[in-house]
Amino acid sequence: MDYIPFFLCLLVLSMEISRGADKQVPEKVEPEREPQVPEGEEKDCPVCMWRKHSKEMRLESIKSQILSKLRMKEAPNISREVVNQLLPKAPPLQQILDQHDFQGDSLQHDDFPEEDEYHATTETVISMAQETDPVVRIEGNPYCCYFNFSPKIMFTRVLKAQLWVYLRPIHHTATIYLQILRLKPVTEEGSRHIRIRSLKIDLNSRIGHWQSIDFKHVLQNWFRQPQNNWGIEINAFDPNGNDLAVTSLGPGAEGLHPFMELRVMESNKRSRRNLGLDCDEHSTESRCCRYPLTVDFEAFGWDWIIAPKRYKANYCSGQCEYMFMQKYPHTHLVQQANPRGSAGPCCTPTKMSPINMLYFNDKQQIIYGKIPGMVVDRCGCS
Repeated sequence: MDYIPFFLCLLVLSMEISRGADKQVPEKVEPEREPQVPEGEEKDCPVCMWRKHSKEMRLESIKSQILSKLRMKEAPNISREVVNQLLPKAPPLQQILDQHDFQGDSLQHDDFPEEDEYHATTETVISMAQETDPVVRIEGNPYCCYFNFSPKIMFTRVLKAQLWVYLRPIHHTATIYLQILRLKPVTEEGSRHIRIRSLKIDLNSRIGHWQSIDFKHVLQNWFRQPQNNWGIEINAFDPNGNDLAVTSLGPGAEGLHPFMELRVMESNKRSRRNLGLDCDEHSTESRCCRYPLTVDFEAFGWDWIIAPKRYKANYCSGQCEYMFMQKYPHTHLVQQANPRGSAGPCCTPTKMSPINMLYFNDKQQIIYGKIPGMVVDRCGCS
C-alpha cells in the first residue's frame, strides 16, 4: 500500500504521454533496451522497478516532446548515408558539431546565476568533528571524523570550505605527510577508504600548528549526494611514523578537534525552495531524486539529428510523502484523512533547461535551434 502513490504518479505520467502522442504520429521505433532484471530481484528491489519505469517513460516522453516542439508529425525519413552526402564540411558547421557533439549538465549547477542573487547574503559556518558511524570502523577505528550539516546549509552555494587540523608540536624541523581518506562502510572484503587529499608539509613548531586544507570540492559533492558523506580519516605522519594529527575527541584534546569552516551564499528564494537530491543508479535512496539518463539519438534510429548525437537528459524517480509533508502540511493532513481521495504528490521535474540542436527538417534543410525543457536540472514533489 505504501507504493500506491508512486504507481498512480506513473499512471498520470503515462496518460500525459498518450495525450501527446494523440496530437502527432511519431516514428515507430523500438524503445531503448534496458538490462533485464531477474523477476525475483525486481520484486526484492521496488526502487529498481520504479526507476526502470520512470526511465522508460522519460525516453518515450523525450521522443514525443522533440517532435512536438519541432512541429513535426513524424521523424524525417533521412538515413545516415543521406546525412553524410548532404552535410557540408564548412568550418562554421564543424564548429557547431565540435561544440554540441555531446551535451551534459556540467554548467547547470554553478555557471547559471539564480534569479535572486541580488538578495544574497554570505554566512560563515563552523562544523566540529564528531565520531564516525560504527559501520565504517575496523576494530573501532577510525573514531573520527564525521561532519554533520543541516539541510539549510546543504541547500546553499559553497564559496569556500577549509578543513582545519591541529598538528602536535615537534622538537626539530621535519617533513610531515598529511593524508585524508574518505570513509565508506566496511564490506566483507575489508576497508576500501579512498584517499582524497595528500599534502607534504615542512613543519617547525614547538607549540603546535593549525593546518588548513581546501575542502570545497569535497563539500560540494557531499551536499549534492549526502548519502556519500560517511566522514573522513585524517593522518599526519612524521619521518618516524608518529601521527601528529589530533583527532581524539576525548579528554585532553579540548579545543584541538578538527573542524570545518564554510563560507556559503544563501539567497532568500533559494532557502525557501527544495533543491532536490541528486542520485546515481547504484543509490538506495527511495525519496524523490534526480537520476542520470543519457539519450542516444542513434539508438532511436534518428539519423536526421546531426548534433548532439547524445545528451544528458536525466529523469526523476522516488517517493514524495515525507518531503511533501514538509512543504504542504495542510494538504498532507487532508490526504491522511482521506487517503483514497487523492493520488498524493508526484516526483517530477521542478527545473528544466534547453538543449541546442542541429538537424535536418522534412525538406532536407539544416536547422540550428534551441529546444526548451529537455534537460532535468532539478526534481521535486508536486
